[in-house]
Amino acid sequence: MAHDVPIDRELDLKGEVCPYTFVKSKLVLETMKPGEVLRVIVDHEPATGNVPRSMESEGHRVLSVGPAGERTWEIIVRKKE
Repeated sequence: MAHDVPIDRELDLKGEVCPYTFVKSKLVLETMKPGEVLRVIVDHEPATGNVPRSMESEGHRVLSVGPAGERTWEIIVRKKE
């Protein structure tokens, strides 16, 4: 977990499924400054693989992916600089 990294924004996407999990994450990242960190919360397990892969293909850095509770996961992403 990347909890030692300050989180600039948090996005709760529980109830959303792919590809909306990535699309909504990308839209929030576009409003953030380079280097800022976004924490995305998902409850759709395929998103734990799809969102990080898509973020990295966009040039962002995935800091961590891990459990955030029962049947929820967090994806920590640093916006590309």
